[in-house]
Amino acid sequence: MEIPVEFLLEKTIVVVAVFTISLVIAMYSTYAERKVSALLQDRIGPNRAGPLGLLQPLADGVKFFMKEEIIPSSANKALFILGPSIAMMTACLTGAVIPWGSYLDFNGVQVALQVTDINIGVLYIFAVVSIGVYGVMIGGWASNNKFSLMGAIRASSQMISYEIAMGLAIIALIMTTGTLSIGEIVQQQTTDWWNIVYQPLGFFIFMVCSFAECNRTPFDLPECEAELVGGYHTEYSSMKLGLYLFAEYINMFISSAVMSAFYFGGYDIPYIEALNLDQNMVTILGTLFFFTKIILFIFLFMWVRWTLPRFRYDQLMNLGWKIMIPLAIANIIITGACVLIFKA
Repeated sequence: MEIPVEFLLEKTIVVVAVFTISLVIAMYSTYAERKVSALLQDRIGPNRAGPLGLLQPLADGVKFFMKEEIIPSSANKALFILGPSIAMMTACLTGAVIPWGSYLDFNGVQVALQVTDINIGVLYIFAVVSIGVYGVMIGGWASNNKFSLMGAIRASSQMISYEIAMGLAIIALIMTTGTLSIGEIVQQQTTDWWNIVYQPLGFFIFMVCSFAECNRTPFDLPECEAELVGGYHTEYSSMKLGLYLFAEYINMFISSAVMSAFYFGGYDIPYIEALNLDQNMVTILGTLFFFTKIILFIFLFMWVRWTLPRFRYDQLMNLGWKIMIPLAIANIIITGACVLIFKA
């Protein structure tokens, strides 16, 4: 079957736009991280590179590219390079199934602001995120450094622990919505209450697990500098280190987008239909509203990082296995009972 050229062009533009926006937001999240930490610690933060320090991310990028490329002689060179590549690739792939807006109408031609709306979008995100841990594990093992290896082991056990609770939280959401399509999940919320009303406990579990999946404080044990020097990326330098750090911020951006789409209506603006606006204007405002929600979640990630201390490793495992998983199972039971009672 021949694919129309217009369709390929449309999807190419959407893919490039999503990829570019993800990279730019991740890049300036590093700047926002420093400014938020400075605000919470009563200091100034970056203010030299460009007006208000706005060129600091570009300066950091140039620094990473200009630093000397070092690969330890005892490292497995192929896997040493593959590790950060997998981490970055999987971080970028997850944005393909997220609906960033409704659709734009160009003389009767509707352009959806979503790369693809597959009917198993939720499973796709979990599959890609699960592969991401291999980037950390391979990088830590290939470095042939005991601190890097311990960081990789911590990352793998942490992600396994919290992915179970996250998956159980999503099962409760699927029981409520009846679909695995992220586009449909968002669309349902435009005509009903946001899912946070039906799944407050599920959202809390998902949010905590997102912090763990992104290796963000207080779950940053895989790179705990007080114990492991730098964790799984101790031996990395130059842009390979930059890929690991950048992947963390892209994961934070995507996690914020997924939480906004699953529980806070995505691009939905309540009662906007009362304004009788043009479809394109509704879509643009909805997309801006969606990104506002994402930015608020990114701020929450940063606020928690510069407020709470990190857990001990045993506390991290206890929280995952003894608290989050039982809570997620209880949430499924409660959700099942509610579905039986109110949707019978």
